[in-house]
Amino acid sequence: MTQTGLPTFDNTVQTTNTWLNDLMLELGKDDRHLAYAAMRSVLHALRDRLTVEHASALGAQLPMLVRGFYYEGYKPHGKPTRERRKDQFLAKIRREMRRGPALNAGDSELMAKAVLHTIKRHLGDGTMERLAKTLPKDLRELI
Repeated sequence: MTQTGLPTFDNTVQTTNTWLNDLMLELGKDDRHLAYAAMRSVLHALRDRLTVEHASALGAQLPMLVRGFYYEGYKPHGKPTRERRKDQFLAKIRREMRRGPALNAGDSELMAKAVLHTIKRHLGDGTMERLAKTLPKDLRELI
């Protein structure tokens, strides 16, 4: 493990690695870059679909390093976006992954479910249940 000399930084790197390791297990892939890209893409799609208040509430609960890439490029104006159907949400994830491996609809759904399950495991059922209530029915089934 990299030691920065700052316990807060060392802890967030360790926690983020734990989340990525758990996600790799969920995905059944030993690919840290894929796990990072999946987590980032799904978090961006989710963040943009939430109201600014709900996006901020979720962001406040994420580990510092995850929170950093969660907010990367965030523009709260015009949020939430209007994806109401699962296929629209998954298409957004595929667009976010454009710099990574090509994804089909099944891959993006698997990634979305794996990321959301990993977040749920670390933040607890209550957090994801509250978020699910703010989403259209078609998107709730991913959680």
